[in-house]
Amino acid sequence: MSQIKTLVNQLVVKYGTNDPFELAYFMGVLIIYEPLGSALGYYNKHFRVPMIHINEDLNKEAQFFVCAHELGHFVQHTDVNTSFLKKHTFLSTDKLEIEANTFAIELLLPDKYFYEQTNTNFTIYDAVESYGVPTELLALKCIDNKKFYP
Repeated sequence: MSQIKTLVNQLVVKYGTNDPFELAYFMGVLIIYEPLGSALGYYNKHFRVPMIHINEDLNKEAQFFVCAHELGHFVQHTDVNTSFLKKHTFLSTDKLEIEANTFAIELLLPDKYFYEQTNTNFTIYDAVESYGVPTELLALKCIDNKKFYP
């Protein structure tokens, strides 16, 4: 099991939910909705207060995924300012973004969800749509050490 999947499972067990908004609340992360133009969202700390900023113009499903992604940054990259790194350095943030995306995928689409849906007409694409997960990110999902490919 990957470290990220293990981390997600520990959080879900500890807090009893895989809802990113509820997890943020339980972990003391402030959620702020604001107009962000073309940006979907970002995570930062202001005077030691962790904050997730979400573009208020996104639909609810997209906001759900963005919250999960930014929560991934909070949990895994607490003291890293990816916005600063992108704008003011030549350091690549690709690894950090992949880790945050993987966190969001594992949080929103847990393995048990796939096992529970095997005898229904509900497909992986229905799940992806209901949680605002970009289809191209399904390749980050592993079930029983097998990759999912859209």
